[in-house]
Amino acid sequence: MQNDNLLLGAVEAGGTKFLCGIADRDGRIIRQQRIPTTLPADTLAAASRFFVQAGADLGPLSAFSIGSFGPLSLNPVAGDYGRITSTPKVGWQDVDLLGHFSQMIDAPMALDTDVNCAAVGERLFGSGQGLDTFCYVTVGTGIGVGLLIDGAPHGGANHPEAGHIRLPRAAGDELFPGICPFHGDCLEGLACGPAMRARWGVPGEQLPIDHPGWEIEADYLAGLCATLTYVVRPDRIIIGGGVMESPGMHERVRSALTAKLAGYDTSMRVLEMNDYVVAPTAGASAGLTGALALAYRTAIRQWPMHWSVELPSFSNQSSLSGAAFA
Repeated sequence: MQNDNLLLGAVEAGGTKFLCGIADRDGRIIRQQRIPTTLPADTLAAASRFFVQAGADLGPLSAFSIGSFGPLSLNPVAGDYGRITSTPKVGWQDVDLLGHFSQMIDAPMALDTDVNCAAVGERLFGSGQGLDTFCYVTVGTGIGVGLLIDGAPHGGANHPEAGHIRLPRAAGDELFPGICPFHGDCLEGLACGPAMRARWGVPGEQLPIDHPGWEIEADYLAGLCATLTYVVRPDRIIIGGGVMESPGMHERVRSALTAKLAGYDTSMRVLEMNDYVVAPTAGASAGLTGALALAYRTAIRQWPMHWSVELPSFSNQSSLSGAAFA
């Protein structure tokens, strides 16, 4: 396919909002819309109207990509391929995302997790620039982990679900049962935003900076980082999400991770923690950015290495930004 006249469509399907965008071959946003995530029928209908109208006005899409909350079925041979599966989000279980948009849009399609798409956005324009292997973690309503390995999102039989690993209980937190409806006290059940509220009776943002809850939170997230460190051997771990906006959280996680690694392995001892566990820097629309890049890759079979113009906020977005995708 010639890429001179590419028209790319993508949606970042989040638990609170759907971000829809149309971009040209250079990553310039031509049209965009933010849609609240409510019931599946209403949300998907609004997203469909956006893309159908855009197609009528701008012409057919060259490729379309979805970056969504999950769990998702990403194995093409699976009977439920393209669907949201056992999500705790009420009403969204077994929603056929790929099937829905395939009925509305006649273009090659790709589907991946929102965290994998955000990881692509971070590699293009944020804290993952220049890195081939890193982890992107988001800690908010849930805990999601995206992996980029050799410069591409990792899948395999399906996408990673590192948010549901089991970890040793933090000191002083042995009795909290956790809130995951499937596993109880898995990582997400202990450390996501709603878990903090269930444990302390108020949202995390209302806890004082010196509240012991932050040390407990850092302990669990450091446990995740230690697991990712030993299993994936990433160049960097990027941690974002609402919970991480509390002042000093990245420093707390770095300190707890250093203690958990305990000096084991020469390569671990030379880690510079300030450069190893970091905050995301690609902005709030990194997931949509990554989804559009995935649409480009679907159309051209390569990443958009030339996208290198200024990145404004999504609310006034006209282009994508950053260093070239290696």
